[in-house]
Amino acid sequence: MKKEILESDELFERLIVDAQANDDSIENLIIKNSKINNIEIYNLDFSKVEFEEIEFSEIKSDRMSFTDCEFKNCNLSNTVFDNTSFVRCKFKNCKLTGDMFTSSRFYNVEFNEVSGNFSNFTMSILENVKYKKSVFRNSYFQECKVKKLEFLDTDLTQAQFLKTKLDNIDFSSSIISGIVVYVEDLKGAIINEMQAIELVGLLGVKIAKD
Repeated sequence: MKKEILESDELFERLIVDAQANDDSIENLIIKNSKINNIEIYNLDFSKVEFEEIEFSEIKSDRMSFTDCEFKNCNLSNTVFDNTSFVRCKFKNCKLTGDMFTSSRFYNVEFNEVSGNFSNFTMSILENVKYKKSVFRNSYFQECKVKKLEFLDTDLTQAQFLKTKLDNIDFSSSIISGIVVYVEDLKGAIINEMQAIELVGLLGVKIAKD
């Protein structure tokens, strides 16, 4: 079925307001070149929706779900997505700087060429999630439950992984300078030789210089 294209700030906001008022879901649409701001979104489901060049500004949301959705060239910075479910979703060339994803669920999700510095995934479930060619400096992955989590060519400088088990997580192609992690949670993580030298300080030892 061919998807209807919605390309209007006013219509996009009205669609959200009406769906919430009528307890409806938003499905099978292409929403593009639109911006919404200063709105609260709760208990709203999106299914098979493509978001293209969408901008959210000062949006607060909670308990939403996105299923089989794609986000392309979107600016979602500083948006709150707490307690939200993302199932079979893709983010491509998006800005997620400062986003809040606390206590959310990600299943079969891909972040590709995403800028997500200072984003917060604390207490989220990350299963079959891939971060590829992205930047998530100073981001929070604390107390997460992870399974089949991948970081490929991703900048995780000073990211925090406290109380998140990293067994079998491959960091070898990514940047992990200054990450914050407990030694016991790092057990089983896959790293390269240079990263091992950086992380040895977590053991409280020093490398002798010639």
